[in-house]
Amino acid sequence: MDIDTENTVDYIVHSGDANFMEDVIEASKAMPVIVDFWAPWCGPCRQLTPALEKAVKAEGGKVKLVLINIDENQAVAGQLKVQSVPTVYAFKDGQPVDGFMGAQPESELKKFIGKLTGDTDVIAEAETLVERAQASLEAGDIGGAAQDFAAALQMNPENPQALAGLARVSMDSGDMDTAQALIDGAPDAIKDHADIASVRAALSLIESAPADGEAVGTGYGDLIVKIEAAPDDLDARLELAKALAAGGDNSGAVEHLLYSVGKNRAHDDEAARKFLLTIFEAEGVESEIAVQGRKQLASILFA
Repeated sequence: MDIDTENTVDYIVHSGDANFMEDVIEASKAMPVIVDFWAPWCGPCRQLTPALEKAVKAEGGKVKLVLINIDENQAVAGQLKVQSVPTVYAFKDGQPVDGFMGAQPESELKKFIGKLTGDTDVIAEAETLVERAQASLEAGDIGGAAQDFAAALQMNPENPQALAGLARVSMDSGDMDTAQALIDGAPDAIKDHADIASVRAALSLIESAPADGEAVGTGYGDLIVKIEAAPDDLDARLELAKALAAGGDNSGAVEHLLYSVGKNRAHDDEAARKFLLTIFEAEGVESEIAVQGRKQLASILFA
């Protein structure tokens, strides 16, 4: 790709392995530096590089753009693990702080640069992305929701709705390890937020499933038989409630737990009541299961 340099300003430069320290690392201590790794044979580079140049010029010197041809400068590209082009990194204070791969629309480039210069309100932008992700979930677009939750989290790592939303999408996709890792890695400032606590509770419901091989969703084997034979077998009811909750049937689990609390609240150190509260937390305070369940629990406890 031939890049037009006739109208290039001093904050848009070509560089390479030899000058990377000066043009990027040292320069980023004075202003944000965007590094565009490109190649002459790269089609998307023909779209991205001119768009980047335009966006950087519009900032009037608030940010610097460094263009690096990976065919001629493979050392730095290798160090930064550039595996495809175009790849873009942003540097501040000598360190990479952001980046993306592939061509991007001008609107996204403006946001990307705005984050570096402080012109983009990342908190507000993250909230907008979360709202769009939640709308995507309601429309059944799981992939779109996951993408927006992740983008919001990148914008603002302390947005609890973004982190919780991405964790729930992972759970719904069966990727419990990723969901657990997201919750475990929640920043201290939001680790006790209600949305984070709700996902943590939902994960605990899955972990609490009976370990004796009871098949979730297929009748629950011996547990059903035990309860039919002895309706007041509260241990069996608790195990069945755990199996139901692990399979996603929180409503069914609540029914058995309320029965147990009504029969003997103190049984097994109030295990049924405590598990009920975990389900309510996992469902969220505004869910029908939590609202109605709490009312029924209160009527039993204060009857």
